[in-house]
Amino acid sequence: MAGSPVHSLVIGRWILNGFVGVVLMFLLLPTLIVIPMSLGGASYIQFPPQGLTLNWYRAYFADAEWMSATWFSLRIALATTLLATITGTLASFAVVRGNLPGARALQALTLAPLIVPHIVLAVALYLVFAPLGLTGNFIGFTMAHTMLSVPYVMLTVSAALQKIDPLLELAASNCGATRAQAFWYVVLPNIAPGVAAGSVFAFLASFDEATVAFFISGIEGKTITRKLFEDIDYNLTPIIAAVATVMVVVSLILMGGVEWLRSHGANRES
Repeated sequence: MAGSPVHSLVIGRWILNGFVGVVLMFLLLPTLIVIPMSLGGASYIQFPPQGLTLNWYRAYFADAEWMSATWFSLRIALATTLLATITGTLASFAVVRGNLPGARALQALTLAPLIVPHIVLAVALYLVFAPLGLTGNFIGFTMAHTMLSVPYVMLTVSAALQKIDPLLELAASNCGATRAQAFWYVVLPNIAPGVAAGSVFAFLASFDEATVAFFISGIEGKTITRKLFEDIDYNLTPIIAAVATVMVVVSLILMGGVEWLRSHGANRES
């Protein structure tokens, strides 16, 4: 019957799916427009593009300043990923499995960079780093980005740890394993997808970060996001769209890896 509950449910589902599709398209459209703009033949950004060319990608990879900023950002992101993954994993284990006094307060403090506006953190970091000579160099960026990335690792690893039965660690201890051995051989293999996903989020949080980078960059040490902001102000060419497209592709590949890790972890649990 036309007015049956099943028919109404199907119509409601179609309406909901259509609404979700419109919202997703609205969110993705600005990003998708960047891609054809990076292929335009004109010497300025325009949409729709007049002609198609890869010259702007060649110009990006041939430009010494762009390559310097890109490699600088990659070095920072890789170092940040390593430090944030180690710190966040150990902190998550201490909070979830340990008996630390004030563990919840420590967790809230660690997750604060997700809540506090980045502009506030950027100003604070600049005021602290500038007198110490940590602006515009690898160490300063790595310290700042690690602080911003640890919360992502903590969230994913804590969620993975809460799914692991603590009795597995007790069984390993009863078999003669130390606490460190139980973590390395029993806990870590089971939370590896969560750790890997957290490391991917840490890499993206560092590589795509713009606000803090704008404040603590120097004349020599510029990240790719700071270079983007400068060229938007003073040299608005399709190279900017090409760089943005490269960053989008890298982010999509890494997020695809996160989704694969999530599904792989779910298959292991089942």
